[in-house]
Amino acid sequence: MSPRKQKGTIFQMQQPDQQPIIKRLRAGDADMFGSLLDLFGQVFDDIETYGNARPGPTYRMQILSRDEVVMLVATEGKTVVGGLVAYELLKFERERSEFYIYDLAVAPEHRRRGIATQLIEAVKAIARERGGWVVYVQADHGDDPAIALYTKLGHREDVLHFDISPR
Repeated sequence: MSPRKQKGTIFQMQQPDQQPIIKRLRAGDADMFGSLLDLFGQVFDDIETYGNARPGPTYRMQILSRDEVVMLVATEGKTVVGGLVAYELLKFERERSEFYIYDLAVAPEHRRRGIATQLIEAVKAIARERGGWVVYVQADHGDDPAIALYTKLGHREDVLHFDISPR
């Protein structure tokens, strides 16, 4: 794509193959926090969970201030095109931790460009810095694109997952 001129100034258009900027959200990133929730709601087709009853400013700041909560966004300009949320779980049997990727999404129009891989590589770097010994993620049966991505990046283990209500 060639640059375009406007009022004597050259604006460089972002090339379709350019990679977005990966950013870790921190306490001052409340706007991007909301954009990340919007993206998850759209991609997961779950606007109710990600759109209704959103956390208030104090809760958002608490989450974004915690080192063991890793919230990453992939941005192009001011648009969030991908995101990842992971949690560091401190282990008791050794002085180490695991990082669990809880949510990972890329906007449909930005897929197949390596954005999800970039996000996973970023959380791996954070895990290394914090002494993590593994990063893990779950995929649902039938989610073939996610299964293919995770198979490419890691070792597959077939496990059963159970949700137990605390009530």
